[in-house]
Amino acid sequence: MLDSDSGGLKNPAPTARISLPRLIELGGNSLSKLPEVLSSVNCQRPFLICDALMAEIGVQAKVQDACASAGIPLTQLDIFSEVMPEPTEDSLLLAISAMAAGEYDGVIALGGGSAIDSAKAIAFLAAKGGRMSDYKVPTICDQAGLPLVAIPTTAGTGSEATQFTIITDAQSDEKMLCKGLAFLPQAAIVDYTLSMTVPPRVTADTGIDALTHAIEAYVSRRANAFSDQQALAAMALIAPNLRKVFHHGDDEYAREQMMLGSHLAGVAFSNASVALVHGMSRPIGAHFHVPHGLSNAMLLPAVTRYSIPAAVERYADCARAMKIVSANEKNDQEACAVLLDYLEDLNKDLQVPSPEDFGINRDSFMQKRKIMAEQALASGSPGNNPRVPSLEEMQAIYTELWN
Repeated sequence: MLDSDSGGLKNPAPTARISLPRLIELGGNSLSKLPEVLSSVNCQRPFLICDALMAEIGVQAKVQDACASAGIPLTQLDIFSEVMPEPTEDSLLLAISAMAAGEYDGVIALGGGSAIDSAKAIAFLAAKGGRMSDYKVPTICDQAGLPLVAIPTTAGTGSEATQFTIITDAQSDEKMLCKGLAFLPQAAIVDYTLSMTVPPRVTADTGIDALTHAIEAYVSRRANAFSDQQALAAMALIAPNLRKVFHHGDDEYAREQMMLGSHLAGVAFSNASVALVHGMSRPIGAHFHVPHGLSNAMLLPAVTRYSIPAAVERYADCARAMKIVSANEKNDQEACAVLLDYLEDLNKDLQVPSPEDFGINRDSFMQKRKIMAEQALASGSPGNNPRVPSLEEMQAIYTELWN
């Protein structure tokens, strides 16, 4: 737990519950290990969940080839490739019905955060029934669903290492946060070569998402000694390489560092929780269909500016971990000022649009500030922030995005 007066961890620190996938295959071409990974989670008949792009660019075929090498054929009947961005409850129903028609004993998730989040929900509902609205926070779901092997193709969400999934209620436009060991993949394959063809816009959005995960895990009121080390290591990997992969997508070393950084950031926030940026970001995505990483990027400078007074030392640590300030170059206040400048410059360099430039109607946005703030608060994430906001303060931050 953070000490808001000192910006550090209280001493002695409280105990922390750490949850990780049972098995993680890490490195270039580690996808070839898929048969062994499936065996480790006792899965002989997997159901593959991905989006249509995975078939178009040939990644789905790589998964099918890896399975076929072990005598596990994946036909089109065994594949659901209609994952939608920012998945809704209703978008899961076809996959759940397809699973019910077969005798599947596990799920492979292939793709970015939407595919992995969808697969988490599908694997759980296929085993337990009900709807995701039955399981949103404050409910904690620790009962096991079907075994899940997560294979990320973007360096961003870290969902392959987290005990969270986010599914939208299409009726209320609420992004429902669902939490618990039920949503933690049993195994993950983190193969950076799968990210080499990700286009610049997606590279930028998912990369800022990963950086936000690391920063928020480190300043979270639920931070602990374990999550701190993962978060600091993630920042050290992501910050020097994010611009590189945006401008030079074929930089293999930078892609590798970003994929590892994203994974460590996922481990960090899964065990420390995210905070105000994510809490306020989800409603923007749900109401205005802004990609999750992009809405995080829009908010990150403003929320950091708001939060720094309650955790000056922690944010200064972030600046030093990111190597934008050397260890003894600046005092903590100065390091925080450099961090704010860096985040604003990063958004400019990565061409992050404002809400207006994205195409959001200003009047509609202003009218929904109150309900977005209420939905952010209901998610619990703002309560993890070093400076806990009121509803009015969150509405003011939303307003700041236009100014």
